This record gives sequence, C-alpha cells and structure tokens, in this order.
Amino acid sequence: MELAIVCTASLLAGFVDAIVGGGGLILVPSLFAAFPGAAPATLFGTNKGASIWGTTLASWQYSRRVHMVWRALLPAGLAALVASFAGAWLVTVVSPALLRKVLPGLLLLLLAYTLIKKDLGQSHAPRFEGRKELLVLCAIGAVIGFYDGFFGPGTGSFFVFLLVRVIGYDFLHASAHAKVLNAASNLAALCLFTLKGHVWWHLVLAMALSNMLGSLGGTYLALKHGTSFVRVVFLVVVACLIGKTTWDAFGV
Repeated sequence: MELAIVCTASLLAGFVDAIVGGGGLILVPSLFAAFPGAAPATLFGTNKGASIWGTTLASWQYSRRVHMVWRALLPAGLAALVASFAGAWLVTVVSPALLRKVLPGLLLLLLAYTLIKKDLGQSHAPRFEGRKELLVLCAIGAVIGFYDGFFGPGTGSFFVFLLVRVIGYDFLHASAHAKVLNAASNLAALCLFTLKGHVWWHLVLAMALSNMLGSLGGTYLALKHGTSFVRVVFLVVVACLIGKTTWDAFGV
C-alpha cells in the first residue's frame, strides 16, 4: 500500500515539476505520511533519488523543442551543483530557522510582482548574450543552488522567476533552463544523502519510473500550450508554496 501511495505521488510530482517545479509539495508530504517513523533525512534523500530522474528527462524533452543556451547553461549547472554542496554543508552548522520564517514573505512578494506585471515572461527577449549571459546564469545557478542545499522549498520557482525577471526569458524557456539547473542542485543533495546512507534505493526505482511518466505528461502540456500555460501553473504552485511554508513556519 505504501509503495502505491508514494508512486502515485511521484507521478503527480513529476507532472508538476516538469512544468514549473514544485513537485516536492506533493511527494515529500506523501513520503512522510506513508512512512511516519522514518528519519526525515532518509525521506528527503529518497525524494531526491526519485525526482532527479523526472527532472533530467524533462530537461532532455525541452531541449528537443526549446532553444537551450548550453554554452552558458552547463557552467551555470556546475555552479549550482557546487553551491548546493556548500549550502548542504552550511546547514550542518547553521540552522535555517530564520529563513523558514522569512520565506513565505519572499514568495508572497514574488507572487504579487508576477500578478501585477501581467506581461512578465510572456515574450522571449533575453537581455544578455555571450559572456554576460554566462556570468548572469552562473550567478543565478550559484545563489539558488546554495539555497537549495541549505533549505530548498521553492527552488524551482525561484529559478524560473529569476530567469524571467533578470535574463528576460519567457516562462517556457525559463522553465526549460531551470530544469537543468535544478537537476544539478538536486544531484549534489542526492550525492550527500547517498554518502550518509539516507536513500531507500529499493523504493527509488519504482518511484523514479512513476516520476518520469509524470514528467513526460507535464512536459508535453507545457510545450503544447506554451508560455501562458506555464505562467498559470507557476502562479498556482507559488500560491501553494506560500500556504505550505507559512504553515511550516508558524503553524497557521
């Protein structure tokens, strides 16, 4: 029964994650509900072990239909990976308790800004090219990658928003590029969880297959319906994140 629950959750998480990120909103609570006695680190590690496959598949699917700036994206992915390691190390010596309370407000500002700026991310008009685009992408990868390793909730949404707002991508291109950056930061976390023995590999295989199936569906809809569809899903996911992080921080 537990396997059926987490595989279904992994399917839905892969679907949402492929469009705009935020699959952890579905999969992590499901893992905690199915295995209430397990160590949290083990459940987080198992989540990473399953979700990284769907994210990687989505990256490949997007790359076939969306122009990807690989010359800048691959170094940015490396920056995200290294920074995620650093963030994961820092959380072993510093508590992210303050960030937990600040996060709902940051997400609320992000949601309000996107709602007010109705044309935000509707057209693809990159502001940088060449070396400048490389440096800006690497900076975004490093900052949000560090955040992912240190704390994590909303990583995909932050990647998408910054790629739209700072670089000038539309929501579809931003989501496509965010998948690569998110996969890199997830890989760093997965390596750490694996080294610490906090991954249930006997569950990961079935969950990863489910996650990849969901990812295929989410990517298909995003590519079919385009930027406006991705923007709507982005707003819904951020609204859900606000509710979830507010509850986690204040219990209200």
